Amino acid sequence: MAGRLAAGLARATGSLGEGLRRVLTLGRRADAELYEELVDTLVLGDTGVATATAVVDEVKRRAERLGLSDAGDLRELLAGVVAENLGSPGGRPDGGGLELPAGLGVILVVGVNGTGKTTTVAKLAASLLASGRKPLLVQADTFRAAATEQTLIWAQRLGLEVVHHRPGSDPAAVAFDGARAALARGRDTILVDTAGRLHNKTGLVEELKKVRRVLSREVAGAPHETLLVVDGLAGLNSLQQARVFNEAVTLTGVIITKLDGTARGGVVLAIRRELGLSVKFVGVGEGLGDLVEFDPVVYARAMLETRP
Repeated sequence: MAGRLAAGLARATGSLGEGLRRVLTLGRRADAELYEELVDTLVLGDTGVATATAVVDEVKRRAERLGLSDAGDLRELLAGVVAENLGSPGGRPDGGGLELPAGLGVILVVGVNGTGKTTTVAKLAASLLASGRKPLLVQADTFRAAATEQTLIWAQRLGLEVVHHRPGSDPAAVAFDGARAALARGRDTILVDTAGRLHNKTGLVEELKKVRRVLSREVAGAPHETLLVVDGLAGLNSLQQARVFNEAVTLTGVIITKLDGTARGGVVLAIRRELGLSVKFVGVGEGLGDLVEFDPVVYARAMLETRP
């Protein structure tokens, strides 16, 4: 699993990683100019100014304490600081995977339309099936008829059932029926897909809040996971999306899709540092099995080409 993640991330962090490795060339002196260039490179990689500055300040502090003056020697330091910012000290993934109860678990999936949200729900369902759980798909994006059609196709491939209503129906009513159906049919996981129309932000926020209230009323502790799906190519736009959805439904984590492309990758640092949200999964391909748990150590080492 770590190998597949590293391979996908190596492509995703390409431009950011190449820039950092170019700055941290063996034989170059680690001086004030180098640290400024390091900050600029991180900012260009979509980490945001505050995050880039904090990361580089910590690298500089550790380098001075250790007496390191060669830029090449800073790669390991930077990899460690990046991993710690993304996860817990020591490199253990922070929040990787899902935290679901032994009984009925509810996963609410949100995000802007076009991020690959509905496909990601199917990939999550495939992962849950492989782990022995019995998921039920609930298509509460009643704004897009295509969302229901797409979910039905994925469900047929996976051998799963879908709860859905006609286009234009109340999403909260779909969530209600989904919860009741899961309890009646003995399912242990509900995956609820939702709409993501940020051009109608106020209406969307109220709609999501209502869906959340219904789920919490029908299932104790629900939703147990509220996951935001963002496009890995969107850069810092993803940070703003995270703010909007976190305000509406209190996110528990983030899934980043399309990290098998040319994403600059640094936005994962910005989301983690500014909003305190863990990246739980990343998409590294188009197949059902191409959604893998995020590991901050693997991410940092793939970006800087350092060894365990």
